[in-house]
Amino acid sequence: MSITAAEVNKLRQQTGSGLMDCKNALTETNGDFEAAIDFLRKKGAKISEKRADREANEGVVIALTNAEGTFGVAVNLSCETDFVAKNESFIAIGKEVAQIALDNKIKSIDDLNASKMGNTTVGERLINEVGNIGEKIGVSKFGFLEGEGVVSYIHMGYRMGVLVQTNKSLNDAITLGAKDAAMQIAAMAPVAVDESGVSSDRIQRELEIGAELARNEGKPEAMIEKISQGRLKKFYQENTLLAQSFVKDGNLTVGAYLKTIDKDLTVVAFKRVTLGS
Repeated sequence: MSITAAEVNKLRQQTGSGLMDCKNALTETNGDFEAAIDFLRKKGAKISEKRADREANEGVVIALTNAEGTFGVAVNLSCETDFVAKNESFIAIGKEVAQIALDNKIKSIDDLNASKMGNTTVGERLINEVGNIGEKIGVSKFGFLEGEGVVSYIHMGYRMGVLVQTNKSLNDAITLGAKDAAMQIAAMAPVAVDESGVSSDRIQRELEIGAELARNEGKPEAMIEKISQGRLKKFYQENTLLAQSFVKDGNLTVGAYLKTIDKDLTVVAFKRVTLGS
């Protein structure tokens, strides 16, 4: 029998499956809508539906940059178990999805899911893979950077990806310095590049915490403001990238280390994408 586009679209909207999968299901079931839903569920849609509320805190993070070093992506393809995360075929899917994001200069998860992947889209391919893998999977986190010089770093067996953007075009020395900065970011989890990148809400929070600690220590009220400002300065030193002590040489800050490579070199942005919620 002839299957109409409207029927295919209706089935797609209800199940989230791809157009061709919906058309095939309706064809296989002679246009029986409920039977077609059952057909799709047996192929994976049912598993996807059952697992919609499951935690998917395992997976891989793939970080890539283009050959010019001007654009990079970090993609977290999540799953439920470490067993699946370590499977070579799952890792290969993660790499393929990240490469699609890089090649198309994707800048959001929605755009990535809508991008072409073979004869389907990334989102539809991942729904279909649920049936093969047996777990909830999907792109759960995404980051990108675009600028003068962008490097990528993958940490701990695909468990974290870092992108670093410098203010200068890449050469061997600058690339090495940016990689060191990326490893610092992976290890020390700074909240911003420098104090100018810390939100006003976070600053106010740190000042309030500092003041409360000082009061709890019995400090005179007249000294509270000065003490809380001092603690804020320490917060910047410990939690902003350029002010942090460089893990490879504790005698330098990260900012000072970069200037040993080029007196004007600095990091202007970074993305740190990790597994988990």
